[in-house]
Amino acid sequence: MIVQLRIDDRLIHGQVALVWSKELGTPGILVANDQAAVNNTVKMTLKMACPPGIKLIVKGVDDAVGVIQDPRAEKMRIFALTRNVKDALKLVKACQEKICEVNLANAGKFDSDMGEKINFPGNRVSLTPSELEAARELAAIMGDRFFSQLIPTTSKVTVTEMLQSLKK
Repeated sequence: MIVQLRIDDRLIHGQVALVWSKELGTPGILVANDQAAVNNTVKMTLKMACPPGIKLIVKGVDDAVGVIQDPRAEKMRIFALTRNVKDALKLVKACQEKICEVNLANAGKFDSDMGEKINFPGNRVSLTPSELEAARELAAIMGDRFFSQLIPTTSKVTVTEMLQSLKK
């Protein structure tokens, strides 16, 4: 079971390794990212950033669906990470009943797409129009279980509220 699917440009970093993995009490982290899955240097870097004692699996998005749907994963508490909203939407569409919540933490700041971006209040989320459309679809599926929360001690803001703030 995926206790949280976090959307974060940086994948594994200090907040993920030291704060979220402990807060969520997960013995495993699943990185679902097509580029990381085929790049040995990136995989090695992610393994070095992963906390000791936590199992790390790095898979492409389609292969990550297989990991989530594997019956052995049903009783495990897994923290999953994607780099963008589209990949998170793909995982939710394929595995909705196995994903407890989705956290839009940091997105769009480090991607190579230099085209038009929509910046959300708070300056941690910047989405292209197609990523924004994926966020709307994900919000329709997940409701209040799709939120933005940087660290566990900050309050959650639903993505639905964030989307509504863009209209003002």
